[in-house]
Amino acid sequence: MRLADRAKNISPSPTLDIDARAKKMIAAGEKVINFGAGEPDFGTPEHIKEAAMAAIRMGKTRYTPVGGILELREAIVKKLKVDNGLDYTTDQIVVSVGAKHSLYNAMMVLLQPGDEVILPAPYWVTYLEQIKLAGAVPVIIQTSQENGFKLTAEQLRSVISPRTRMVILNSPGNPTGAVYSRDELLELGKVIEEYGLVVISDEIYEKLIYDDYRHISIASLSPALKELTVIINGMSKAYAMTGWRIGYAAAPAEVAKAMVDLQSHSTSNPTSIAQAASVAALTGTQEPLKEMVAEFQRRRDYMLQRLNAMPGISCSTPHGAFYVFPSIAGYIGRQYKGRRIHGASDLASLLLDEVKVAVVPGVAFGDDRCFRLSYATSMENIEEGLNRIEQFVSRID
Repeated sequence: MRLADRAKNISPSPTLDIDARAKKMIAAGEKVINFGAGEPDFGTPEHIKEAAMAAIRMGKTRYTPVGGILELREAIVKKLKVDNGLDYTTDQIVVSVGAKHSLYNAMMVLLQPGDEVILPAPYWVTYLEQIKLAGAVPVIIQTSQENGFKLTAEQLRSVISPRTRMVILNSPGNPTGAVYSRDELLELGKVIEEYGLVVISDEIYEKLIYDDYRHISIASLSPALKELTVIINGMSKAYAMTGWRIGYAAAPAEVAKAMVDLQSHSTSNPTSIAQAASVAALTGTQEPLKEMVAEFQRRRDYMLQRLNAMPGISCSTPHGAFYVFPSIAGYIGRQYKGRRIHGASDLASLLLDEVKVAVVPGVAFGDDRCFRLSYATSMENIEEGLNRIEQFVSRID
């Protein structure tokens, strides 16, 4: 059977591949330390689970409006106002089957074949694939560890062409944990407004932020930027609800309507029960979130201290999300038992084969000088995994 060209051009997710290899080894009885996870290791808070069970008992198990129940869209409108200083109406909110689905909807209704999309690297792997699925052309800009892995206004301006349609911003970022300041976003915003670019602002890690940093949505900086921005967010990271599959978009009304129309012919509505649980997540106690953030920061601080103490490895401080993205430049070109290390993908393979530690190579994110470690795992695993990494790299010639 002949596959469509779009299917042939899809690359599998390297993050899921590493995770699958590690889980297969674990199932075979091997003690693997898996730093590949992209989800909190905390359980969904009890009041959220109770809301889901109550919804089942009340018979809320039928179709809902395609773009989400009114109660949930109202809760999202309130959240955007209180947390981000943004005014939206419920017809500008689209609830989808996870934030990834929200991103897909936005790209499919906004991009034409041949449009260029500016994508700062390192980037989350799915952005690249969704751009290609929409028939658009990714224009990748390499950021640097020295600049906190953040796109600058000068870099943005330098690659804009007559075909440029969109720029993707992810703050806090995956895989780097980078958080853009208000001033940095203002500088980017000037260029975006000048050229009328569409902004996809992925804010899924918004609540997982540390130190004295705070999340700023670029849409909040001016009315013009708000009209150019599609905000993407969801329940998965902040409320440990990855399996519930609820994401949402906030967008200009005509864009939101197009996203609803598209969704009506794919998934239709998100799960009714998960929507009820999401209302409880947004409107109920936020104490479990605060406890999770405090624990993530403790783990982050420990990982930074250990990694930066290892010769050949350097790691900038991530101020959000739950990843570190250390450079392994000091090992590129060296060898282990005759195997030359050309990049982080080679070192990641060696770590899994030799000491049973799973990390995600940076090639998956557009930068093979680094790899990603998630600290969404226990401190016990973090300590043991870093011990193994430290012992292994000390044996590299």
